[in-house]
Amino acid sequence: MAAPRGGLEAVEAEDSVGLRGTSGIELALPSGLAVPAPLCPHGPTLLFVKVTQGKEETRRFYACSACRDRKDCNFFQWEDEKLSGARLAAREAHNQRCQPPLSRRQCVERYLKFIELPLTQRKFCQRCQQLLLPDDWGQHSEHQVLGDVSVTQLRKPSQLLYPLENKKTNAQYLFADRSCQFLVDLLSTLGFRRVLCVGTPRLHELIRLTTSADKNSNIKSLLLDIDFRYSQFYMEDSFCHYNMFNHHFFDGKTALEVCRAFLQEDKGEGVIMVTDPPFGGLVEPLAITFKKLIAMWKEGQSQDDSDKELPIFWIFPYFFESRICQFFPSFRMLDYQVDYDNHALYKHGKTGRKQSPVRIFTNIPLNKIILPTEEGYRFCSLCQRYVSLENQHCEHCNSCPSKDGRKWNHCFLCKKCVKPSWIHCSICNHCAVPDHSCQGPKDGCFICGELDHKRSACPNIASSKRANEAVRKQKQRKSNKMKMETTKGQSMNHTSATRRKERRERAPSISLLLNVQ
Repeated sequence: MAAPRGGLEAVEAEDSVGLRGTSGIELALPSGLAVPAPLCPHGPTLLFVKVTQGKEETRRFYACSACRDRKDCNFFQWEDEKLSGARLAAREAHNQRCQPPLSRRQCVERYLKFIELPLTQRKFCQRCQQLLLPDDWGQHSEHQVLGDVSVTQLRKPSQLLYPLENKKTNAQYLFADRSCQFLVDLLSTLGFRRVLCVGTPRLHELIRLTTSADKNSNIKSLLLDIDFRYSQFYMEDSFCHYNMFNHHFFDGKTALEVCRAFLQEDKGEGVIMVTDPPFGGLVEPLAITFKKLIAMWKEGQSQDDSDKELPIFWIFPYFFESRICQFFPSFRMLDYQVDYDNHALYKHGKTGRKQSPVRIFTNIPLNKIILPTEEGYRFCSLCQRYVSLENQHCEHCNSCPSKDGRKWNHCFLCKKCVKPSWIHCSICNHCAVPDHSCQGPKDGCFICGELDHKRSACPNIASSKRANEAVRKQKQRKSNKMKMETTKGQSMNHTSATRRKERRERAPSISLLLNVQ
């Protein structure tokens, strides 16, 4: 997971004025007939459009689904751009070069050979992040190598591998032991027998460790993750190299069928999906992917079970609640604060605004989920759910309204509870942080300005697109005309220059002729 901005101070501002500001990038639906998206090293790309308040850029483009920084994946292509055969071939070659050096089958074969080695011969290259067989030792002789790799270490690969901490790409922050143990205990209490771990490698590890150590535990797990390094440590039925932003299985149909069989086992009973996406990713492509996994699970259901939902734990910051509930209306947010080992801010035990903003969104009834009372959580009999210690029930709102763990105050003008640091602004006519800009951007639709929907769901989007298309064509005609005039002018200038040069070359000869005469 990854924080969307530099620190927790940004959370206050984002909640106050809206997450998108005056401009942003949104997912776009392909126009016309369905055309396969071009491929980058991370699978099919996504179609995006740049939008600003009241205005939509008319030209859409394809970009990498997983990387927000073009330094990590520089794929870019306009939607209407036509590529030559040479460029397409070069792109295909580049995509192949970026793939892992070993196939999934080769990784499994190496792992089986590795565990057969005596302890003294089990080595791990920390520089290359690779398990080494004896034939590999010579190539890594000058690298930092860890020796005597035990079976216990092999069962905890997240502690062997360096976390990928690029916030704009991998953002691999790992659950702290407290949160991880809570999730495993909760899953067991709720009676789940299978857990689809999407981007949660440490949870996957702990489930497998618990099952191997406790004969009474029969929970199985399957890890889907974009970090191909985990291929070294798991068999094919335990790990799939996967991009959650475009539902892409890097190992093709074989991996897809592994996931399908896992979801549909026992007619889909007893399975739950737990996901912890990077916070910097857009909610919409994640929601589309998760709905595809839900559809895969539903394929194994009978017609009588058509109303059932796949149980899900989606771990994400609380300030994305409205976006998540827009795609999954049945989801509710738990007060439980998730913390991470290798994140400087998202730690348990902090107070006030420094508390972790990460929560669990789920479609499981909240009265079935028991939060640890030893950490201060308590059961609200009015709300019929567990809440944090300072989340006091408001008789006016008829709910425990706090999202961030602090006691919120009721504003009678806004008719809702707000953060304790907010004040009511008579100019904006709503509560906000004290130093907010009254002329600042408002959240809502970029086309009509209404607050109850996004641009993509606006009833006026068709007329807006027609207007934008007309503007685009007018700009294109103007651009073509300017290019023609520029080309014509350059041609005339070139002709004039050529004539002047010829006259200068002839001039000395005439002078010389006159002097001779």
